[in-house]
Amino acid sequence: MPAPSPVQRPPEEQRFEFESYTEVLELFEQLQYTPEAWQAGIREVPRVFITKIPERWRNETTREIDVLLKKRLFFRALAPLVLRANEMIRADRARLQAAGVEDAEWVSELARRYDIEDGDPVELLARVDVVPVSLALSQGAEESGWGTSRFAAQGNALFGQWTWGDNAIKPEQQREKLGNYGIAAFETPLQSVLAYMHNLNTHRAYAKLRARRASMRSAGEPLSGRSLAKTLDRYSERGADYVKSLHAIMRVNQLDATDAAYLAEGKAIWLVPGG
Repeated sequence: MPAPSPVQRPPEEQRFEFESYTEVLELFEQLQYTPEAWQAGIREVPRVFITKIPERWRNETTREIDVLLKKRLFFRALAPLVLRANEMIRADRARLQAAGVEDAEWVSELARRYDIEDGDPVELLARVDVVPVSLALSQGAEESGWGTSRFAAQGNALFGQWTWGDNAIKPEQQREKLGNYGIAAFETPLQSVLAYMHNLNTHRAYAKLRARRASMRSAGEPLSGRSLAKTLDRYSERGADYVKSLHAIMRVNQLDATDAAYLAEGKAIWLVPGG
């Protein structure tokens, strides 16, 4: 699996160390990052980036809280990471669209990063594009069990991306005929999000997603996670049933509106689990 681009942190930042989810909730209240604000139509999301999926989320917290709070915490922790990853992709896309002769070397490097061997500018632009928030949230919830999977706890893995080699997190029931595979681990959840987007933007299995997204761009339509989810029947062995699961998560949790979310200006706050 190709490495994502380096993670550039915003220039202004601060650390917020926490021992309990209640401290995170208090911070969210201070930042007005609440269900009430969302229901009021506020789509601005603060720059709060969790740096690690704590094991106590899997082993303790989700056993103490109700399902609604579990979902809200998961979505509010993942959404800023998705928006940050999209922000980075959007910056590359804008530079690519404005590129001149002096940017030729940078464009060539970008093409290599996005697995474009012939440098096709149309195909490159179709790949350097964002992933709707609703799609990333629904897939993150589905693939990681709302962040409670062993892979999320051990390797910040939120999207079930396969990899091969000794560094992979091995499934408990590995199928030998498929080789020495496992789930890719990441240093931070943000790197997991970036790798997931890179996967959608480069792997041949998701060419339909990129084609539909480019078509929506050409028609001047807003990108829709619900629409793009229809192209992901190859993301899982479950095929069409997997797409139905994503649509169900979007519908039950009213995720369509998240496609209009955006990151607030200002200081980044890095959430650091203690213990």
